[in-house]
Amino acid sequence: MSTEFVIPGAVGPGTQPSEGDGQTLDYMEMPREMATFDLPIAPEPEDTVGMEAGKARLNELAAALKEYRIGAPAAVLELGDLAPEDLGLVNQILGEGEVSMVAGPSIQVQEAVFAGVWRVLHFDDQGGVLRDTIEVAAWPDAVQDQVFATACSEAAQAEDPLPPAVFNAPALLSEIADKVSTRKAGDLTHSINLSLLPHTEEDLAYLADKLGVGGTIILSRGYGNCRVSSTATNNVWWVQYYNAQDAIILNSIEITEVPEVVCAAQEDIDDSAERLMEIMAIYND
Repeated sequence: MSTEFVIPGAVGPGTQPSEGDGQTLDYMEMPREMATFDLPIAPEPEDTVGMEAGKARLNELAAALKEYRIGAPAAVLELGDLAPEDLGLVNQILGEGEVSMVAGPSIQVQEAVFAGVWRVLHFDDQGGVLRDTIEVAAWPDAVQDQVFATACSEAAQAEDPLPPAVFNAPALLSEIADKVSTRKAGDLTHSINLSLLPHTEEDLAYLADKLGVGGTIILSRGYGNCRVSSTATNNVWWVQYYNAQDAIILNSIEITEVPEVVCAAQEDIDDSAERLMEIMAIYND
């Protein structure tokens, strides 16, 4: 599912040398095309005879989508108890949507074609699957619970003297430190558009080093290619948009619990509920 992905000439998480312990993060391949919603190719009802458990789980999912409201804890459905043919039906109906996530070595996430439906795989230390679940939420609670669990609560400050060719990074670090220290849950996102600010390559490399590298990488293929990376500083993210040649066209830092580009909205979830119920209607007659 993943391959090491490093962007030539870029800065931020994933562009720094490997850690001293020899560990490196694996990154998913960058999506190449804009993704649009396509209804899954649903099997004919007569081809699903004997898959009652799979259909029942999909009906549970439709009901969870209909009832879910943004801000509530995720609605979680377990899939580990399904027989292979039932799980195959669930896989076929869910399909693959626009957003993928890797949260350290233990969690991988794929959004379904239904926004707000997240397929979450939990792994043990040997890479075996511990749990296979579906979460209905703006974004998965499983990722939210760990993304900044070990992050620094305060942003690092610049030291004196500065490395050569570092000019504007100290002012940006001061701004980030202020916003991190005063942020309360639910505050509006504070965004710093690095693409519009004067800086040197050394400024960006220094900023990346001070913020640190987090363990969560999110790729979105919605309206263009977007990579969202957590840092080792609480609530600080790199958000980078790419063109078709994998060149960065927008590079920003966002201070928030999770960037909006990652999250499903309530209207997305309501629409997903309606579409999934329409699909399941052919199996429930």
